[in-house]
Parts: sequence; C-alpha cells; structure tokens
Amino acid sequence: MTRSRMLVRSLLFLGVLTTTVWTTPPVHAAPETVTIAAANSLKDAFRKVLPLFEAHNKDITVRVIYGPSQTLSKQIEEGAPIDVFLPSQVEEIDQLEKKGLVIQGTKRVYAGTSLVLIAGTELPAPIASVQDLRTTLIRYIAIGDPKTSSVGKVATQYLKYSKLDSHLKSQVVYGEHSRAVLDLVAKGEADLGVVYRTDAVGNKKIRILDEVPEDSHSPIHYGVATVWTARNISGAGEFINFLGTPKIQALLQDHGFDRIAEPQVGLAQRQEGQ
Repeated sequence: MTRSRMLVRSLLFLGVLTTTVWTTPPVHAAPETVTIAAANSLKDAFRKVLPLFEAHNKDITVRVIYGPSQTLSKQIEEGAPIDVFLPSQVEEIDQLEKKGLVIQGTKRVYAGTSLVLIAGTELPAPIASVQDLRTTLIRYIAIGDPKTSSVGKVATQYLKYSKLDSHLKSQVVYGEHSRAVLDLVAKGEADLGVVYRTDAVGNKKIRILDEVPEDSHSPIHYGVATVWTARNISGAGEFINFLGTPKIQALLQDHGFDRIAEPQVGLAQRQEGQ
C-alpha cells in the first residue's frame, strides 16, 4: 500500500471518530431528591399531594418518612438527613427554631384542623356529643400519648380544660400516635377516641360524633420548614411554595384541613424580591 493511500485511510478513520464523538447523546442529570419528614396525619392527603408535586417538578423525586411529630423532631435534632419537616403542630417547628435547627425564613403555617370525638362504625356509639362524656358511662376512650404525639398533647389539654381528666382517668387508654388511636376505636378496643379531624376524614371504619370546643385547647396549625440537615434547600423551597397553591389548598380541605389566612410566600420568591 502506498504512503498516500495510508494517509487517506487514516484521515477517513479520524473523521469517523470525530463524527462519533459529536453525535453522542447528552447525559441527562438524575432527578434530585427532597426528603420529607411528615406527621402521620398527613399520610392520606400526601398520597395525592406528592405525585402532583413530582409531576409539576420533573427534576425532583420525593422521599417521605411518616411518624409521630415528636419522634421526627427528635430525629432531626440528632442529625437525620431531612430537607423538609411537616409536623402536625407548628409548635414542634418553633422548638427546633429556638435551638437554631430551622433555616431562617422558611417556616410557614399552611393549614389547620380541629379536634374531634370519634367512634367506630361497627358498634353503636355510647354517646352523641362531647357533653355526654360528663354523664354517660363508657368503657374506654383512646387518645394519643402526650409523650410521643402532638395529638395526644392537644387531647390532654382538652380533657384538663373541660375537667374531664379526673372524671375519665380510669377510662383513658393511650395510643402511641393518631393511627394507633384510630385502630383502638375501629377494633372496638375503645368506645371512643379523640383525634384530629384530618385523621378521621376518609377512614371508613371511623365516624365523627362531635367537634371539641375550639377554646379548650391550643390552635391546631400545621407548619412546614426547611431544617438544618437539608441537602436540597432549593427543592425544599419549591415544595413549601407548592403547599400554598390554590389546587393543593383545595385538596387539603377535602381531607379535613382548614385554610389558614397567611400569605403563602416561599423562600425563592422572597429572595427574588430582595
């Protein structure tokens, strides 16, 4: 083979390599993860909220951890890799904020609810209203454990304010969290229970008998914030903003939440205005 032919073949080969390099398809970045720690009472609503958020943010995947608010708060204090904290009481966020464990300016109140008296659907309820608790004998009434759950703390406030704590002392049984209270009532192990309306709405084994007086306990406000262990602060901000959109607020109301009259301005929006 002549030297000139070898040169032509070499140039053609290099041309093929060059073409191959330039036509290689670009590598797409994998979706970023936002890790959410949410109260058990949010589980039913978030089965719809989270897929909507992911559909609206194609570059974000949500990882969610459910549990009692106080347990999740303790895990965050200990350094669990959480981006967004959603307890069932904004006071849980306030306590972390006092310890410097919440990213400044990210705390929001996005919904509220009420405390309700419940019974199971399988057996007749021994009473019809909260007033009947003073006069009608019952076997057991289930509430959340105030040491492990926010709903337990609020239910305890109600019993104490209404002077029912001593009257029902021997009838009270505790569940570790709201789901445990629902199970005790649904299975007939307790005649009645006290939970958030958000816990009871949509549960086919539970019916709501009455609403507890609003002035008998602290307001039940659902809060959200980005916490100190966050690895995806921008994604966390997107999720916090998303909770305030009209579509999600309407969905939350379908699940027993109340709308809170607070401007839903997120971290990203405020930074743009600065």
